[in-house]
Amino acid sequence: MRCPSCNSLDTQVKDSRPTEDSAVIRRRRVCMACNFRFTTFERVQLRELTVIKRNGRRVPFDRDKLVRSLQISLRKRPVEPERVEKMVSAIVRELESGGESEISSETIGEIVMEHLRQLDDVAYVRFASVYRNFREAKDFEAVLGELSGDDDTRPVSLRK
Repeated sequence: MRCPSCNSLDTQVKDSRPTEDSAVIRRRRVCMACNFRFTTFERVQLRELTVIKRNGRRVPFDRDKLVRSLQISLRKRPVEPERVEKMVSAIVRELESGGESEISSETIGEIVMEHLRQLDDVAYVRFASVYRNFREAKDFEAVLGELSGDDDTRPVSLRK
């Protein structure tokens, strides 16, 4: 592992331990050249995934990009980081075990929305507004209708 401080390849593992769900190994390392200490995380990768964008471009799947987009959707929401990490791991496992090495960005978006819907309604609506490219208020009304399970999302007037 290359040292992030001096770029030396001479590093040594000082401590290894699994995370709570045992899906990731956390390793404390030290650089033998400059004594800089840093942490790395090791996780199983079943296959290399390629994302097919809407414009047809193909790019390697980036787990960190997925995490960043979820963090934006979950900003200022009462969701523990451990739950987000478990959700990301579940999404990646689902993608990797799907049998395809090339996955459309639409498929990824739908899977993310399924998981967000179970985790936090506000984050789900935020993600959907960007993913589905909302243009009008009625787009929000449609998603809120999905969440409530009603076809009619208009407020009901009370009779006197």
